[in-house]
Amino acid sequence: MSEQDQNQAPEASQEQVEDKRLRKIRSFVKREGRLTKRQEKALTEFWPQMGLDHQASNYSLAEVFGREAKTVLEIGFGMGASLVEMAKAAPETNFIGIEVHRPGVGACMADAVEAGITNLRVFEHDAVEILNDSIPDNSLDTVQLFFPDPWHKARHHKRRIVQLEFVEVLRKKLKIGGVFHMATDWENYAEHMLEVMQAASGYSNTSDTNDYVPRPEWRPLTKFENRGHRLGHGVWDLIFARES
Repeated sequence: MSEQDQNQAPEASQEQVEDKRLRKIRSFVKREGRLTKRQEKALTEFWPQMGLDHQASNYSLAEVFGREAKTVLEIGFGMGASLVEMAKAAPETNFIGIEVHRPGVGACMADAVEAGITNLRVFEHDAVEILNDSIPDNSLDTVQLFFPDPWHKARHHKRRIVQLEFVEVLRKKLKIGGVFHMATDWENYAEHMLEVMQAASGYSNTSDTNDYVPRPEWRPLTKFENRGHRLGHGVWDLIFARES
């Protein structure tokens, strides 16, 4: 927030101040890589049918997909392999992916088209802005956040996307009974996620032990995760449902 904004903040409503704070949170670290010809072709040729642009008004998801169906939104899908696998396994469900890494978006689109998938749409933009501006309230059945940047140094913990302001925005986008599913291979971040979610209003933990859940079968194992298992690394899944 600029010095001018700080000076003006007392005159703004609490809602406006919180919105400014939330928009400073970023769901990513911008990483630009060189596009392969396959990725570049996918971004050029398939964006009209699969890509969604950031806009200041809410999309009608029924119009986007041409049907009414359960909708899953994934934040930060990387190269998109697991998202494509999930969309292929559940053609009756609508999937939306948000990613800022351009090569990853291209790879995801190319894989989806090759697999004949028609129930997937993607944003190449910051997830916080997409949620605030483009996704309707009470529209999502599931929000997925798998292996986000853990910002493992203590002085960087404030940069973690899972914060009270962020999960409150997610709660409004979820339907009643909809779930926020997180996974991380950093135990400290898992503990942070659990602490934040337990403090958040309107959520209930679906864990029988009130902490973590076993990996659901619908969440595919990533190559990174398989490597971690071989090295003895842990992975923690958390699933919280919107109850109000």
